[in-house]
Amino acid sequence: MTEESHDIDRLLEIMARLRDPQRGCPWDVEQDFASIAPYTIEEAYEVADAIDRGDMADLKDELGDLLLQVVFHARMAEEQGAFAFADVVAAINDKMVRRHPHVFGDASVEDARAQTEAWEAQKRRERERNGDTDGSALAGIARGLPEWQRAVKLQKRAARVGFDWPGIDPVLAKLEEEVGEVRAEFDADGKPPADTAAQARLEEEIGDLLFVAANVARHGGVDVGSALRRANLKFERRFRAMEAMAAADSTPLEKLGLDAQDGYWERAKAGE
Repeated sequence: MTEESHDIDRLLEIMARLRDPQRGCPWDVEQDFASIAPYTIEEAYEVADAIDRGDMADLKDELGDLLLQVVFHARMAEEQGAFAFADVVAAINDKMVRRHPHVFGDASVEDARAQTEAWEAQKRRERERNGDTDGSALAGIARGLPEWQRAVKLQKRAARVGFDWPGIDPVLAKLEEEVGEVRAEFDADGKPPADTAAQARLEEEIGDLLFVAANVARHGGVDVGSALRRANLKFERRFRAMEAMAAADSTPLEKLGLDAQDGYWERAKAGE
């Protein structure tokens, strides 16, 4: 047995012990697929964050946390007699070989784009073999994805059959149109609408705005999640700088009016 396989076996043993009804951890024992799923998503984002920061030590830890999520789900499935961790590994091994015939077989592909098309065609054939009769170009896009990611996938699939803006100008024009429609749903005082029907219309218009914003990113070859993560980090960095400057002036930020706070914001921007 290799050291790597021994370590995996040890991890599986640890997870089994944690889930033991008599000797395990009460928190781990009471979890199910639905309660663990948000942690799985969170760990994937933390992996992306470590990559974005270029922190290899943290990436190692975060990948371990993500692996634990896979082991956790597999253990719960094994307890139900559905499948075990070994079945997960066997399934992904088989899938990778099956979907890369140009590497493990005699097929050939010209470039990465051709491989992507071949990959999607193979996925479609697999769905058909499994009895999936959905013939839509949008078939197979998981509903559990973050909605911004699902929006981009829907747009990409539609674009493959020609349903796409011819360039960025009409997309930006549509974005401006959606901003106007959102604005129209607010009252003259700039407050959100009070009644339920109006709130629903506002939600719909904001959804349209965000969908088009995702389309703008797609046309620019920009990953929406990465762009928003950068924006969040920039806002956090500048806001913390504002707080530090206000503290240095012995003036708590929350005691200042918006104009004074904006002054600190501009100073924080200039300091970058």
